[in-house]
Amino acid sequence: MTERLSSSTRAGSTGEADCDRLPPARFAYDRHTWKEIAHLLANLPMALFGFVYVVTMLFTGLGLTVTVIGFPLLAAGLVGARQIGKLERARARALLGVRIDEPSPLPLRGKGGFFAQLWMALKDPVGWRTVLYDLIRLPWGILTFVVTLTSLFVLWPVLPFIARALANADRAMVRGLLSPSDELERRIAELESDRGVVVDTAAADLRRIERDLHDGAQARLVNLAMGLGLAKEKLLEDPDAAAAMVEEAHGEVKLALQELRDLARGIHPAVLTDRGLDAALSSVASRCTVPVKVTVDLAARPAAAIEGIAYFTVSELLQNVSKHSGAKSAAVEVWRSADRLLVQVWDDGRGGARLDGGTGMKGLADRLNAVDGLFVVESPEGGPTTVTAELPWRDRTDSDGDGASRTK
Repeated sequence: MTERLSSSTRAGSTGEADCDRLPPARFAYDRHTWKEIAHLLANLPMALFGFVYVVTMLFTGLGLTVTVIGFPLLAAGLVGARQIGKLERARARALLGVRIDEPSPLPLRGKGGFFAQLWMALKDPVGWRTVLYDLIRLPWGILTFVVTLTSLFVLWPVLPFIARALANADRAMVRGLLSPSDELERRIAELESDRGVVVDTAAADLRRIERDLHDGAQARLVNLAMGLGLAKEKLLEDPDAAAAMVEEAHGEVKLALQELRDLARGIHPAVLTDRGLDAALSSVASRCTVPVKVTVDLAARPAAAIEGIAYFTVSELLQNVSKHSGAKSAAVEVWRSADRLLVQVWDDGRGGARLDGGTGMKGLADRLNAVDGLFVVESPEGGPTTVTAELPWRDRTDSDGDGASRTK
């Protein structure tokens, strides 16, 4: 299963790379060729600007390091170099079709005062790599400008091939020196995005709980209080009517308790806390309108947060099976593979499930992505449907608690 998920991920990455692949160079001048020519001709003025800025910044900043203003000037120069890098990345995206993520901004605000911010700016790898880029670009900019301009008049039949070769060297420079520092940099950007998803999901859950309490159990309890008040008034005057009111209030109490149980189960069911995924998923499967076979192969329980996400993922998927699949049978499998928790829900229904199909799968995918998980849907028209969720395994700690500690 892990190999299949890895293959899916690799396939997605390959497809994205194919989007960046340009058509081969041709003798005819197409729009890609003209964009590359424009980029190569613009190399000289951009290289002159960057070289002059970097040399001035380095000589001024380094020359004044013997004074109190040298290091702040050098730090400010590196911050400015970041902006030149941003301009070069935008130019490469527009003219060369190179997809490069923007580096994370320097977290200067609220970071331990002036000297901590100064040191962070001085050791910024993005700024220093942009400085190196601008230093080596001047001779390259002169070369590409002269070769491209000359070829435009003398070697114009083969200029598309020359421009492609020079532009590919430019693409390699931009990717090598102006891309985010490393995988960690890209990971930070992903986590910042995922954090927003988690916050939005938590806010939506709180609003749902508040709405359910206000419209459900709270309204019933208000009616119950009013009914008991009326029964109290009629207790001496009309005992039979009072008894009927008490009986009605008793029914309201049962309904309110059931709604509170359902609400508690939607927040975090007690059976999951006390007995783990096997019992909790069996309970969910028993409420599904389709016969469900549950198999949980876990030697130990994962962390409470991971366990809860796995439970609610299966619960949502089985609700979709009940409402939309038209299936006759379904199955749930949960197992551990190395440091990942794998959950698979299968049904023999009509298929055609999609992340954008309005069945809540997009929300599930966002929730799993927020914790470094994967969500893969395989649902051809006519079925069957197989949904695989992969979560990071984290061992259960004492802070997670267990059922024994709560039942004592």
